[in-house]
Amino acid sequence: MPNCVLLLKKTVIMKAKIMAIQRLTWCMTAILILLIGLAATGCGSAGSGNTKPDSPRSGAGRSGRGAGLGLAAVSVQTATVQHISIQREVDLAGSLISPNQAKVSSEVAGVVQQIFVELGQEVKAGQVIAKLDPQELELALRRAQSMLRQAEAQLGIDGVRLKEPPPDEQIASVRLAIANRDDAQAQLRRAQKLRSQNLLSQADLDTAETKVKVTEANHQSAIESVQGLKATLQDRRQAVELAQKKLNDTEIRSSVAGQVSERLVQKGEFIRENTAVVSIVQMNPLKVKTAIQERYASLVRPGQPVEFSVESFPGEKFKGSVGYVSPSVDQTIRTFPVEVLVDNSNRKLKPGFFAKGVIFTHRDENVMAVTDDAVSALAGVSNVYVIENGKVRQQMVSLGIHIGDLYELLSGLKGDEVLASSNLTLLASGVPVKVADSAAPGPDGNANPAADKRPMRRGGRP
Repeated sequence: MPNCVLLLKKTVIMKAKIMAIQRLTWCMTAILILLIGLAATGCGSAGSGNTKPDSPRSGAGRSGRGAGLGLAAVSVQTATVQHISIQREVDLAGSLISPNQAKVSSEVAGVVQQIFVELGQEVKAGQVIAKLDPQELELALRRAQSMLRQAEAQLGIDGVRLKEPPPDEQIASVRLAIANRDDAQAQLRRAQKLRSQNLLSQADLDTAETKVKVTEANHQSAIESVQGLKATLQDRRQAVELAQKKLNDTEIRSSVAGQVSERLVQKGEFIRENTAVVSIVQMNPLKVKTAIQERYASLVRPGQPVEFSVESFPGEKFKGSVGYVSPSVDQTIRTFPVEVLVDNSNRKLKPGFFAKGVIFTHRDENVMAVTDDAVSALAGVSNVYVIENGKVRQQMVSLGIHIGDLYELLSGLKGDEVLASSNLTLLASGVPVKVADSAAPGPDGNANPAADKRPMRRGGRP
């Protein structure tokens, strides 16, 4: 309820201001017309001694404002309501950023032997940018290879005929255990036969049975040892691969393509693992990171064209397109993030530049517009003067954006009116006018309207 009362008060105050301005305009216009009429009468009396006292012109001078209104028609030029196309835009301002920037680090410790890049140099992904002293890691690799060969020998791998471990039954230690087990089992069978004939003592039979159990345990132990050797072989192979990788990592390579933005180490310096060596930024494409007011959330979409400028290249326009639009709005500042993709193949733009431009959202057709010469603005209120039957009628209008010499017309006119575009300070509702331009009055005394279709204009805000 308090909001309604406040709105009603604002409406009443605004209407009072408008009426006061109109009354002031009418009074000033009437005074000017009266002065023009008096001046014309005085000049007529002084220029001709034969002027009759009861002539119409001299009578106008004595009759005051009414006679002046009848004689002093204001000469005006005219303008018609035009229909144009407007490209709607949304302002943007933000900073250029690189979509991919990284600090390339060393994965191994060592002394920097050589650096192959300088500040600002273009590098490719995978390019060697620095090299560490490899001597210590070469020794570590040879040691790992020696231990691997030892494990391979235990499994019968010679690296020529066999490169992978054979089945368990074909390994020497397992074959020996199998042979001992088979021999013990054969002796047990003979002992059992002799015992059945009472030719062998029970103690010798028990010995044969125990020997079989021992050989079977030895066979199982041999198989488990072979499996352990195979696991050791796999571990030694991984150790060799790791040592080889560390040796390869002495050549530090760029992980991304771009330009060197910072060189962080010097030749001869000892660095530890994960020490940053250089910083690299991707230069093409770049992004403009900006935030758009929430009222434009329904208008901004991926793929829309963008045009912007930077201070480093005054007067030059750069183009891009909306790449990514955030689905959420920041509740603190009531904006939503937008990222614009920009082609930078010529490397003119740099990350960190401040960009200011517009997003082209959509185009409105058949928009009414009036020339700025036909608009009279006072205290924030805009008026035009419509010519009807040789007189003007003051009409309050609501204006939109200003494009060149035209104002977008939001409300107040139908679109077929003819407007006065000169001597607006001499006009008020009911003042007679004389059309002085090509839009001459028709048979009914009005100027002939002609709807003007103009090509698309830019600069519109939704």
